[in-house]
Amino acid sequence: MVFSWLHLAVILFMVGGLAFGAGPLMASTLLSHKIKDELLYTTYECGMVPHDNAWGKFGINYYFYALIFLAFDVDVLYLFPVAVFYPEAPGIVPFIDVLIFVGVLGAAVIYFLKKGVFTWPKKINIQ
Repeated sequence: MVFSWLHLAVILFMVGGLAFGAGPLMASTLLSHKIKDELLYTTYECGMVPHDNAWGKFGINYYFYALIFLAFDVDVLYLFPVAVFYPEAPGIVPFIDVLIFVGVLGAAVIYFLKKGVFTWPKKINIQ
């Protein structure tokens, strides 16, 4: 095996990357104050004492919004490859496919609107 300057450059970049990643961790370990307090082991360390359990119950509407967001997020994920392929696509068939796909999405939005999923309740009762 012939050792060239390219190999040396790759090794130097790997060592530099490791030093760049591990250096701050080692510095914070060596230079930080050693404080042991029960507040450090609480659920949130944002300066406020937590007043309730983190496993509280949420209203069912939050789950509906999360599912709708997830559905549209995945739909956009399916549209991205089509958008990349579309300038090189022959004919009008990809355009019609995207039009059908967006039409199904629009039908889903209309269905959700009629079911009242997008209306936020004024008061949520958590038991």
